Amino acid sequence: MTKLEELIQELCPDGVEYKPLSDIATDIYRGSGIKRDQVTETGIPCVRYGEIYTSYNVWFDICISHTQMEYVPNPKYFEYGDILFAITGESVEEIAKSIAYVGHEKCLAGGDTVVLKHNQNPKYMAYALSTTSAQAQKSKGKVKSKVVHSSVPAISEIIIPIPPLAIQSEIVRILDNFTELTAELTAELTAELTARKKQYEYYRDKLLSPADEISMVQLAEIADIGTGSSNTNEGLDEGEYPFYVRSQEPLRKNEYEFDETAIITAGDGVGVGKVFHYVEGKYALHQRAYRIHINTPTVYPKYFFYYMKSAFLPYIEKTMFQGSVPSIRRPMLNAFPVPVPALDVQKRLVHVLDNFEAICSDLNIGLPAEIEARQKQYVFYRDALLTYVATGKTILTDRQTDRQTDRQTDRRA
Repeated sequence: MTKLEELIQELCPDGVEYKPLSDIATDIYRGSGIKRDQVTETGIPCVRYGEIYTSYNVWFDICISHTQMEYVPNPKYFEYGDILFAITGESVEEIAKSIAYVGHEKCLAGGDTVVLKHNQNPKYMAYALSTTSAQAQKSKGKVKSKVVHSSVPAISEIIIPIPPLAIQSEIVRILDNFTELTAELTAELTAELTARKKQYEYYRDKLLSPADEISMVQLAEIADIGTGSSNTNEGLDEGEYPFYVRSQEPLRKNEYEFDETAIITAGDGVGVGKVFHYVEGKYALHQRAYRIHINTPTVYPKYFFYYMKSAFLPYIEKTMFQGSVPSIRRPMLNAFPVPVPALDVQKRLVHVLDNFEAICSDLNIGLPAEIEARQKQYVFYRDALLTYVATGKTILTDRQTDRQTDRQTDRRA
């Protein structure tokens, strides 16, 4: 029997009582407005409602923002143990996200926040209020719109399980440990994905570095270069042909402009020198995206695609027009120098890079999917741990979290 099971059997053998926050709160009130331009480098620590969504997880001990007292004529404070809710948001599914403060400074609560004071374990409260069940209560009755609102009365009606403090502390210990393991694994998988991408780019660039004896030609000598005539607002979610715009993800259209093998790249915007597509067949093209159609049998189109991905960004960074929006001009494309090794060498390079890119593509799919699976696993176990059956037993035990720890340890090894 685990420690948690022993505590439940000893302290609440008949199950755990569920209570509305109005019964738990010793005080509950709204914060006072702190504008973005009133945030300062130093001063009194504060939390603005948007930061609850973007900058904090379940609990925190240090505020990322500060302000000055003269900016807040009606200050509302929060202290150790208080729960903060964001009662304005952009999503019904996330409205009223809540966090626990476990720091030791007296801080200011910004507008569109609600402060809940109580006598429970603050981390336990934060975990209980982040479950699927609690979020469903927060979202109930809310209507999708550009801005979604909650209120003090709505917050007060949320019902959560309130076990004795000793059980709360044990649940916090288990979930803190599981949260740490999940965060560690996510960081490791993200670092692995970044490292593999860098490794691929390194070997690709090495393979495509031209030898001294390789002849160089300007792109205009080996390709037809042009732009499309379509606008982004012509794109469809579903359509017969791919519609290449200036982003990494193409749209769709029911009409095509070209039927060829081509390399597509963005002509302006954030994708300049970073967005490339290889297309064979019919497609539509944005008016500020370039198509490059290789028109000579001495250059293998897929070889040029890989070479352009490797060398084009460093080339244009020296000559690109730097306005409010980065852009490239046709003469820059015309003059882009391209090494032309023997055709059989080009094909061998393409074969190697195709295989390497397939491996990287599998990683790009597999590792993010693994990260998502671990996050879902965390949510499942958190909700399970905080869901009590009539007998007072939990679905998750220490033995299960221990096995999870062992699996993650084995994975890192």
